[in-house]
Amino acid sequence: MGMRFTDRGQAGRLLAAALPQFRGRPDAVVLGLARGGVQVAAEAAAALGLPWDVLPVRKLGIPGHAETAFGALAAVSGRVVRVLNRPFVDQLLELGITQPALDEVVRFEQAELERRTGAYPGPRLPLAGKTVIVADDGMATGATMRAAVEAARAAGAATVVVGVPVASLEAQTSLQQHADAVFALFTPGQFRAVGSYYRAFGQVRDDDVVRLLDARPA
Repeated sequence: MGMRFTDRGQAGRLLAAALPQFRGRPDAVVLGLARGGVQVAAEAAAALGLPWDVLPVRKLGIPGHAETAFGALAAVSGRVVRVLNRPFVDQLLELGITQPALDEVVRFEQAELERRTGAYPGPRLPLAGKTVIVADDGMATGATMRAAVEAARAAGAATVVVGVPVASLEAQTSLQQHADAVFALFTPGQFRAVGSYYRAFGQVRDDDVVRLLDARPA
């Protein structure tokens, strides 16, 4: 089946409706993966009466096939967390992709991650001891979400919950090994690109993220 959501905003409101147990909890915060998950997080947080923040992430894509991830990076509390799919990296090396080529991808994406982190207005929400709901607009492989989960834990989160409108079964199953709970509104049997489940799925720009962050309640 195809489209399920009008846009990211509607998806965030539907996600909030599926998570009533977190509404108004003083120990809970929402993090949106930058950039696609930010509007989802903003709408979900508003509906749940929770504070929210951005969590910058970057996929580590195979040279020449950038959409296929061999890992991901996430930035939180002044540090960068790197998650690699080690078995997949070993396969890539066996196929002739060199370690220096993979290292160059990491360097490039870390520089972009640091640029974005500096561009987003703060202050950042403290995560120590909190229940952190990490939201994105969808999960295909789950690579960036896993990095986000590990980053939240590294920042001291007591509980990490993944919330997405749509996920592949493989990503959902994988994240259940790393997060305390995983909520996906829709898990199609034959997963296509995340954008195919939205009627409107335009690119989210840095200035969109900044505008949403600036609009947060004081």
